[in-house]
Amino acid sequence: HAFTHPYGCSQLGDDLGHTRKILAGLVRHPNAAAVLILGLGCENNTLKSFLAEAGTLDPQRVRFFNAQDVQDEIEHGLEAMRGLVEYASQFKRQPIPASELVLGMKCGGSDGFSGITANPLVGRIADRLCGWGGTAILTEVPEMFGAEAPLFNRCDTEATFNEALGMVNEFKDYFRRHGEAVHENPSPGNKDGGITTLEEKSLGCIQKGGRAPVMQVVGYGEAATQGLGGLCLVEAPGNDGVSCTALAAAGAHEILFTTGRGTPLGVPVPTLKIASNHSLAERKPNWIDFDAGVLLEPDVSVDEITDRMMSLILEVASGREARNEINGFREITIWKQGVTL
Repeated sequence: HAFTHPYGCSQLGDDLGHTRKILAGLVRHPNAAAVLILGLGCENNTLKSFLAEAGTLDPQRVRFFNAQDVQDEIEHGLEAMRGLVEYASQFKRQPIPASELVLGMKCGGSDGFSGITANPLVGRIADRLCGWGGTAILTEVPEMFGAEAPLFNRCDTEATFNEALGMVNEFKDYFRRHGEAVHENPSPGNKDGGITTLEEKSLGCIQKGGRAPVMQVVGYGEAATQGLGGLCLVEAPGNDGVSCTALAAAGAHEILFTTGRGTPLGVPVPTLKIASNHSLAERKPNWIDFDAGVLLEPDVSVDEITDRMMSLILEVASGREARNEINGFREITIWKQGVTL
């Protein structure tokens, strides 16, 4: 799979740093069996500076070159890919404990049912995973606005609490610096789906983190700790593409994406769409991986639905393709904040 992006050239400051960090996180991802990094050659994000950010890399697993430095970049790239394919083909699947899983939690195109069905279901998954010793990651910082207390009261230490509070306050300052109202949420689509206020949306959003303790806060482009046994908060905006890419770069093996309105979005890792209502699941079966709308039916066992959802997650971790992979929807989106040269 080839992942392109428009950045690296004409970038300065934090934007340039963000580009390097996100790409480095994706290159280091354990599910990236072999990687070819292609640069132009004259951009601000030079290969030398990028590789310094990426750290020590296995030369058998990661190869790189600048298109300006070779006569035929296509042939040079194909030759590099042949070596990478040969290297990657030696690996075979083997059993590992579920405690090694890192799951990213995301919502997009939420509706009035999201906070009742899909988000609480994902929260139960987060609790189960963390109980096993795994790691759950929550992001979308602007969608924590108004719901900070119930989330941050679960921080394991005062230091973690202060880091989480600082992350949210910095995001509020980010809005103010650009002259935007902090309350400019929910979106028109959210309102059409039945969400009325920022607080309602935020309280629904944080349910994806379940009740597990908040044990880590990391910046944009940084990695969550595997085997954390709790929840990690990652700095990123609510935008679907940007936040899902940040989750992947943070080390998520899969993303559980709840939605009431629907989206085909996918990033480099499996991006499972969990419908909050039957109507969406029936209307968009090619987008939706799991129907959480069944939780609205009478006499439904929440534990049984949670078991079914967890079984799907483990199947995908074992090689089953998510809908976004079947449909070929895979992309990366990098957060841009500053000036362009």
